[in-house]
Amino acid sequence: MKNDSILTLFAGNLNTNSTLSNTTGNDLSYEMKTFYDMRLIDEAGPMLVHQQFGQKRPIPKNGGKTIEFRKFSNLPKALTALTEGVTPDGGCLDVSHVEATVSQYGYFITQSDVLELTAVDNTIVETVKLLGRQSGVTLDTVVRNVLHTGTNVNYAHKVSGGSETEVTSRGDLDETAQLTVDEVKQAVAKLRAQNAPTFGGYYVAIIHPYVAYDLMSDPAWIDCHKYAQPEQIFEGEIGRIAGVRFVETTEAKVDRGANLASDSRTLTINKAAGYTGAITSVDFDGGTVAADALIGKWIEINGVRAKITDNTATALTFASTNFGTVADNAVISPAACAAGAVFCTLFVGDGAYGVTEVTGGGLQTIVKQKGSAGTADPLNQRSTVGWKALLTAEILVQNNLLRVESCSKRFSAKTEAN
Repeated sequence: MKNDSILTLFAGNLNTNSTLSNTTGNDLSYEMKTFYDMRLIDEAGPMLVHQQFGQKRPIPKNGGKTIEFRKFSNLPKALTALTEGVTPDGGCLDVSHVEATVSQYGYFITQSDVLELTAVDNTIVETVKLLGRQSGVTLDTVVRNVLHTGTNVNYAHKVSGGSETEVTSRGDLDETAQLTVDEVKQAVAKLRAQNAPTFGGYYVAIIHPYVAYDLMSDPAWIDCHKYAQPEQIFEGEIGRIAGVRFVETTEAKVDRGANLASDSRTLTINKAAGYTGAITSVDFDGGTVAADALIGKWIEINGVRAKITDNTATALTFASTNFGTVADNAVISPAACAAGAVFCTLFVGDGAYGVTEVTGGGLQTIVKQKGSAGTADPLNQRSTVGWKALLTAEILVQNNLLRVESCSKRFSAKTEAN
């Protein structure tokens, strides 16, 4: 009730003895800002899945916008036996570095005095909830997108009739290329072979719920609430299998395919009569697409996918495909592979990446009361609630981070990119 009272006072109290006034001894605005700050951070916290496994390296205030991560290279094996009484040649240290520069992100909502006075719902409370979730997802996505630039990648094998086919590129995945326990074991073996350190004996995987669906049906799966030994449960952790603890989030990367037009315009069919039945090519509005630039990519028209074998600036060619009846200006959607969407699961070892922010410039709530804009709000008609944050992330050790790309027989066809 106490918090609700504070929110109601902020939302608008026409009493001349308002706690929002600047009258000496009657100003609680800072208390309210603290309340909002904690509420927004609490709302954002569960969304910050990708940040929790990175090394936290804050930049001191007034220390610039760029941070340097330094790494010492491993020393070679000393396999030459020493000669008695003879001092051998010594070695030297080799240091490399990675730099990262923080960027600022933010958003705000404006509310009118009339809305605050007449709305059925407490709009301030709901606004803070929405902003908290938005800030969490935004900052989590900033980190996630950096991690997905990693060069250490596995592709799930295609499985058909009990036999496996190796996949060496995203475009060759199909609905039979799913993340299985065996794929998890291969990921663990690769990380171990690369001497990637663990988190207390386990690697961590950030996984989409649709991909977790199949793994959780394996009898070897252990739900986190059934762990034999009490231990810290990561935010979003759902269980473990094959030496990996899995953290589930809908923000795990899903790729549907990059826009085929280099100018990012939506691709459309460009033929007045359209197409009907099985065809081997379509005329399209490709913007500035260069000849042969789309070979090997996938397109989707009317829910049917085809792999491009050739292209000019105005035409796409593929194996004979029946898209049904295709009208002029029908949209050509990009697809990651034959299945549609590709799910990316990140397997993380300790020390794989760093997350940094400027001290004092982390996630902040910014509350502007009615009239605080001065002459820009002469009638005290607008208040705002917003957030801002400085943040960056950087991969520190490529070998400690592995991305496994796979599809889902049940979900790839209908899942959109995120």
